Amino acid sequence: MSADEKRSDARAVKKAKAKESKGGALKTVFYAVVIALVVRTFLFEPFNIPSGSMLPGLRVGDYLFVSKYSYGYSRYSFPFSPNLFSGRIPDGKPSRGDVVVFRLPTDTKIDYIKRVIGLPGDKIKVEGGRLYINGRRIAREGPLKRDDTAKYPRAGNDSDIGNECYNGSGVPFAAKRYRQTLPSGKSFIIWECRDTEPRSDDTREFTVPAGHYFMMGDNRDNSVDSRFSEKVGMVPAQNLIGRAQFLFLSVNGTARIWEVWKWPGAIRWDRLFQGVR
Repeated sequence: MSADEKRSDARAVKKAKAKESKGGALKTVFYAVVIALVVRTFLFEPFNIPSGSMLPGLRVGDYLFVSKYSYGYSRYSFPFSPNLFSGRIPDGKPSRGDVVVFRLPTDTKIDYIKRVIGLPGDKIKVEGGRLYINGRRIAREGPLKRDDTAKYPRAGNDSDIGNECYNGSGVPFAAKRYRQTLPSGKSFIIWECRDTEPRSDDTREFTVPAGHYFMMGDNRDNSVDSRFSEKVGMVPAQNLIGRAQFLFLSVNGTARIWEVWKWPGAIRWDRLFQGVR
């Protein structure tokens, strides 16, 4: 074999190895994308908190995982929400007090996160700031001491801590902290500005239809939820995405994505890997 033939064979071998390596890398990327899609569709989907409606438990800048398998699957479990079937498969049901991500009934392109308060057949109303379920006034302990106004820096997403409410003159003040306990024994912290907000603290009695749920935010006077029929209303079971499980990241908004040197100070380290109650 001549020197030219040897060089030609070497180039051919090198080219074949490069092609094989490239093909292997593409396969790896393909498999990684498929696995990510399967995990996101059937197991866990990430979700970030865009508003303060679930304060104090969930803050703006929290990132959490939602378990997709908790209540079964619907068309909204899949990317682009294909209209393949109706209802849920299997037909899993949330418990009263679960924190749930769902598609907004009035605009199914939007994800919302609230707490399940009313189950199918329940009668729900708020009177004088107090929650009633099936005619029973729900226990509310407090107001309790707040220790979070000095816990976080007054910057970024935490700049309004201690200034959640406004009086008639527009002056901000801190929301009151209460512990609410549902008939099931589920207990959690809520915030109330006052018990006299016209629409959120005094409502008509709602009857939850079959196959629907009544949702409320824990920041009771700063939450658009099932009390507001024109904006949210009753949430069909089909619209449920999954149950909020635990935080995997929490940032206070003081660092931009490219400001790497600020990241350590922007992460709320004490909130990482907390379960959602």
